[in-house]
Amino acid sequence: MRLEPQPALPTSASGSAAAHAVGAEHARRTRAGLWLGLLGMLIFAGTIPMTRLACGSAQAPQLSPFFVAFGRAGVAGLLSAAYLVLTRAPWPHRSHWPMLALTVLGNVIGWPLLLGLAVREVDAMHASVITGLMPLATAACGALMLRQRPSAGFWAFALLGAALVVAFAAWSGAGRPQLGDLLLLGAVVASSVGYITGVRVSTGPHRLTPEQTISWVLVLALPATLPVLLTQWPTARIHAASWGAFGYVALFSMWMGFFAWYRGLAWGGTLRISQVQLLQPFVSILLSVPLLGEQLRPATLGFSIAVMACVYLGRRMSAGAPRSSS
Repeated sequence: MRLEPQPALPTSASGSAAAHAVGAEHARRTRAGLWLGLLGMLIFAGTIPMTRLACGSAQAPQLSPFFVAFGRAGVAGLLSAAYLVLTRAPWPHRSHWPMLALTVLGNVIGWPLLLGLAVREVDAMHASVITGLMPLATAACGALMLRQRPSAGFWAFALLGAALVVAFAAWSGAGRPQLGDLLLLGAVVASSVGYITGVRVSTGPHRLTPEQTISWVLVLALPATLPVLLTQWPTARIHAASWGAFGYVALFSMWMGFFAWYRGLAWGGTLRISQVQLLQPFVSILLSVPLLGEQLRPATLGFSIAVMACVYLGRRMSAGAPRSSS
């Protein structure tokens, strides 16, 4: 008996199955990206109250802001060096070094040091409202550094958000901004510039993965941070809670949070996942209640929501096309 050949599956059917598999995998990675983005946001939301807990207040100081800023980066730098060796990460391209150095100055030194000094002057809820403007500040720095033309609407909401922050600072400071407010604004600018330069390493020619980028930044900072960690170890008695907060900002805020956040952006899409960052100041304010015993005032919550609204509306505005270099 002659066997008849079996007909092959139609090309359209096999292509449809492959497309379905690709779509299912994309959906799975998108969901995972959302959860990773939320995890990264929650980790970063704890940075301000944990920094306040580590440094203490002007009336009851604990760890030095200088030690917290440099020491946390020293711990994270040692972990980063081990990570780069174990993963056999490539060396940065020579064009990366200037941008990595700027990221060190902005994210590793400027932001944590100015934040640590600021939260000795103002409480964590106050700091959360002021730094809530950071997404717009980052977008503005990116527009200037990347030669883009933001829309008039973007600048309008950026200025409105800045005006709200100044009004809140004046309201909290009995009619005028405090030293802590100026330190916080400096921290926002430093972090925004450092974030933009770090992103350029992760997205430009010869790019590194985001995990490699933050790890190389921390390793590059080790000659400055490690000596402080080893030689400036506190000799006075420090509360266990302050040491625990220092461990948090070193392990999570300075290192692992970036792994979750950047991977979430890559899998879930930058535009979609970055929107969860709008909740970060609000979560920081809520965390300050159980961690620090701070009292939530309606005006603080109101200013925070207003700033978040400005950030949301401003980020929806087009960033515009790059300017011509001619």
